[in-house]
Amino acid sequence: MKVNKQTDKTKAWHLIDAKNKIVGRLSTEIANILSGKNKVSYTKNIDQGDYVVVINAKSVLFSGKKETNKNYYRHSGYPGGLKWDTAAEVRKEKPEMLVRHAVIGMLPKNKIGKAMAKKLFVYAETTHPYENKITIK
Repeated sequence: MKVNKQTDKTKAWHLIDAKNKIVGRLSTEIANILSGKNKVSYTKNIDQGDYVVVINAKSVLFSGKKETNKNYYRHSGYPGGLKWDTAAEVRKEKPEMLVRHAVIGMLPKNKIGKAMAKKLFVYAETTHPYENKITIK
């Protein structure tokens, strides 16, 4: 049996169109690709995931009333520094954050998870700078 090593790296590039897809279902698909769970040689302590480019992040959907009721929190670190925005407000300011926040929440909370998050590229529109790296299968 072949043992997986950190040096065995064959990373592909995946292009995912987020137009009219539900955020949660889309993020599980992306998190599985980033962590390498879609490969036969998956090992949880080795980062074997591929790169993922997500386009049309401004067109993702929420189920139910999450567009107005879901809040995204942040804290400045100072007393009374808690601030929040609804999903509709985040969509206007930074629509990429809707997908990125959901995917990072599904990755491991350690060094490997941070390395996986660096392989995620989210864009609000259809244009992106990685067109020469993505191979259509």
